[in-house]
Amino acid sequence: MIRGYAKKDKKTKNLIHRLKPSDIAVIIHRDLDEVAALHLVESKVKAVINCDRSISGRFPNQGPLILFKAGIPLYDNAGLEFFEQVKEGDFLEIYGDNIYIDNKRICSVQLLTGNRIKQLMEHASDNILDTLQSFVENTLNYAMKEKKLFFSPIQMPSLNINLKARHVLVVARGKNYKEDLKAIRSYIDEVNPVKIGVDGGADALLEFGWNPDIIVGDMDSVSDIALVKCKQRIVHAYLDGHAPGMERIRKLQLNANIFAFPGTSEDIALLLAYENKAELIVAVGSHTNMIDFLEKGRKGMSSTFLVRMKVGYKIIDAKGVSELYRSKIKFSYIALLLVAALLPLSVVLKTSPIIREFSRLIALRFKILLGL
Repeated sequence: MIRGYAKKDKKTKNLIHRLKPSDIAVIIHRDLDEVAALHLVESKVKAVINCDRSISGRFPNQGPLILFKAGIPLYDNAGLEFFEQVKEGDFLEIYGDNIYIDNKRICSVQLLTGNRIKQLMEHASDNILDTLQSFVENTLNYAMKEKKLFFSPIQMPSLNINLKARHVLVVARGKNYKEDLKAIRSYIDEVNPVKIGVDGGADALLEFGWNPDIIVGDMDSVSDIALVKCKQRIVHAYLDGHAPGMERIRKLQLNANIFAFPGTSEDIALLLAYENKAELIVAVGSHTNMIDFLEKGRKGMSSTFLVRMKVGYKIIDAKGVSELYRSKIKFSYIALLLVAALLPLSVVLKTSPIIREFSRLIALRFKILLGL
């Protein structure tokens, strides 16, 4: 039997910050993605109850397998009715295939075992070609419709920070973002790039001890602390100007710029750096492939496709930076260190009679050995 307190949210990314080891996470997350699963593992929850299908079969998403390997039970497809019935803080008991609240059976649910996950993943792999074809067609169709918006002059919000000729670090809370930040820590500390957090990416920067300079996004998955600490906030709005994220900004009594754009918040961050003449854009946790976008619930990547075409020559992935950039000790530093070490030694040799005599005997010994 598994027992714990229910914590629920329709958006897994919003739930992560409220979870404790004594909790059971109740989510609605079709095709549970890798990043969400890793956060659930970090929260050390007792179990996860998904009210949707964790693997729908469209593509082989990795989230369920990550939970299984971490030893966190994943109960699948509990249904929207269960989600409505359970309340935040309810004491849940899972016994076999049944869920109880206050000793009352609510519904039955299926535990995703290792074998079941394997079967579902194999089925999803068989469907990947059809999914890929649909994804590519959708991407190209929208790219043709939206190309003028991307390649025409864009009215960007004014920035409080000068990006011209500077390096810019764009951090999204995507796959391997923590590993990427660790890999380029020395680069960030020494070069001090302008740091742009894409929603929760701002909190990723704070985790490593860096304050975000700019936060871009719809403001639904970034902490209040990050919003207060950053120097400028840019709220992603729909093309009609509606910006739901501004409501939160106003509640915090903060100021923000609004930027209406059809792409993702990550696309906006890259365009901000490019249009403001950044010398180099370093991307951390970025979404660049089909699986990334499918896991985010997007059926295409037209905006990212067009943005990368426009600014791509200035972008380098964090992994590339870790390979190309090394915090090297210059030869001049080594030479100065040797000189500094030899100076006191030479002074001691000249002023100490015992050491002078000892040195003379060693030199004499070498002469005899060499027959000089």
